[in-house]
Amino acid sequence: MKPAMTDREAIAAIQQRAWTGRKPGLERIRTLLERLGNPQRSLRFVHIAGSNGKGSTAAMTAAALTRAGLRTGLYTSPHLWRFHERFQVDGRPIPPEGLAEIASNVLDIPGNYTEFELMTAIGMLWFQKERCDWVVLETGLGGRLDSTNVIEAPGACVITRIGLEHTQLLGDTLEKIAAEKAGIIKPGCPVIVYRQEPAVLNRIKAYCKNNQWIVTNPDQLERLSCTPEGQIFTYRGRGPFSIALLGQHQLENAAAALDTLWALGIPEKAIAQGLKRARWPGRLELLGRRPDVLLDGGHNPQCMEAVAQTLGELYPGANVRFVLGVLGDKDYPAMVRTLLPLADEFFCVTPDSPRALPAEDLAACVRRLGGAARACPSLGAALAAVFHGTGPEDVICMCGSLYMIGEIRECLIQRNL
Repeated sequence: MKPAMTDREAIAAIQQRAWTGRKPGLERIRTLLERLGNPQRSLRFVHIAGSNGKGSTAAMTAAALTRAGLRTGLYTSPHLWRFHERFQVDGRPIPPEGLAEIASNVLDIPGNYTEFELMTAIGMLWFQKERCDWVVLETGLGGRLDSTNVIEAPGACVITRIGLEHTQLLGDTLEKIAAEKAGIIKPGCPVIVYRQEPAVLNRIKAYCKNNQWIVTNPDQLERLSCTPEGQIFTYRGRGPFSIALLGQHQLENAAAALDTLWALGIPEKAIAQGLKRARWPGRLELLGRRPDVLLDGGHNPQCMEAVAQTLGELYPGANVRFVLGVLGDKDYPAMVRTLLPLADEFFCVTPDSPRALPAEDLAACVRRLGGAARACPSLGAALAAVFHGTGPEDVICMCGSLYMIGEIRECLIQRNL
């Protein structure tokens, strides 16, 4: 049966449903899913919340479940380039015709639903239709009142690193934000938590009732090798494991994925194969060699610390040319200060977002902090400028916002980097 609209028409209709002005809560998504037959009740979930590392942890977990022969859905946000990336089954995004058909059914339901509520409903219907054995479900914002929290007790709850984010909505301290993230915890399921400040861990643990409590242990990570192509490591005396994702922070995300997969009883061989095959585009992703070109969509000071640490480990003493674009509501001075010791020059751009900081303002910030910077009128101009005069031993890093990384990634792939 021909869908009532195309996938592009469906995406446009969904994106018109802004969340602003709506009271946070689960009532609307419960009503919507009930009218759709509660597809979530036929699915098993690994539910993941946190400020940093959710997507990478989700990707590694989903890849291992797939390698174990389990049909696995993956629901993440935001997308890098195509809306369809948000809904994957065994690593493949939802096809245009599938999105058009399911979105048409969801949009036909009367009600004043938000964009993320509609997307969550689409995901649940798609994963049900695809007969998924497991769904790795990433929260959108917070946890307690996030639309994904409509599910019943999952197979496992995972809480990654907590940072100060969306403070107007989630709270102005790490403990308050942790409480919102911990709202996904339900009685009886294993809870895997990234090791962090004791006050944060205690706040999360207060939500546990009859839960297996597992805290990742970075002290038991042993990195055996690290190159721009990936890392080999052991964890808790098991392994070795190999991942293509770069940086110490990705080893710690892998530890969370491993603790989760072990709690679920997934075979070791499938885990090792899944971690090796896992990819998470736009997160310290190596897209070119000589010069080495890396992309990272990290958008807060914690992410920039991870970028700086990794670049320092992989390219000691190198001068890095940064293409940087940020949103104006982020702590961008702290982001710049973190990158400055590594920087040869910043090529500043304006991401495609109404919240974007103009390139001229970002360049002025870099100069105030003692760095060299130029404001570029477009991403194309920034790419032309950053590659001009760059030698094969130089390093280029493009970072600051997921709103621009997807477009840059596609441009670089088209240049056959």
